[in-house]
Amino acid sequence: MGALGVSSSLVTVKSCAPAGCPGGSINLGNIKLSSYCCSTDLCNAQDSPDPSTNAPNGKTCFSCDGQSCSSIMTCSGSEDRCFKATGENLSVGVKGCVSKAICDAASLIPNVQGISCCEGILCNSAQSVTQSFLFLCCSLLSFMLLH
Repeated sequence: MGALGVSSSLVTVKSCAPAGCPGGSINLGNIKLSSYCCSTDLCNAQDSPDPSTNAPNGKTCFSCDGQSCSSIMTCSGSEDRCFKATGENLSVGVKGCVSKAICDAASLIPNVQGISCCEGILCNSAQSVTQSFLFLCCSLLSFMLLH
C-alpha cells in the first residue's frame, strides 16, 4: 500500500517487439511505464528499469486526473518531453512526461491520434485553441471598451 491508501503494483511484460522498438519511459502521473528493447535471441532476460526509482530531472508537465488536465507533475529519469494525446478509445485527454525515443515512435500506437510532444516547461498546456481564441477576443474587446 502506497501513501494515502493508494495501492501500487509492478507488472512486468516480456515479449517480442517489432524492429525499431523505442526504449524509454512514459509517466501519466498515476501510471508509469518503461520499455527496454534489444535485438538478439533471448536478450530480454533482465527486467526493464523500474521507472518509479528514477530521480526527478527538473522538468514539469501537465497531467490528467480523470476530471481535468491541469495537474502539474514532475518528470524523472529520461523523460525529457511533455506530451498530450487524444483518440477514439480515450474518453479524456492524456497528458504527462515522456522520453524522446517513445515520443518519436508515438505514431505506431494504434487508435490514438493527436499525439504531440514538446520540450518546454509545462508546454503541454491545459488550454485549448478555442479557449485561447476566446480569451484573446475578450481581452481585445475589454481593451477597446475601456480605452
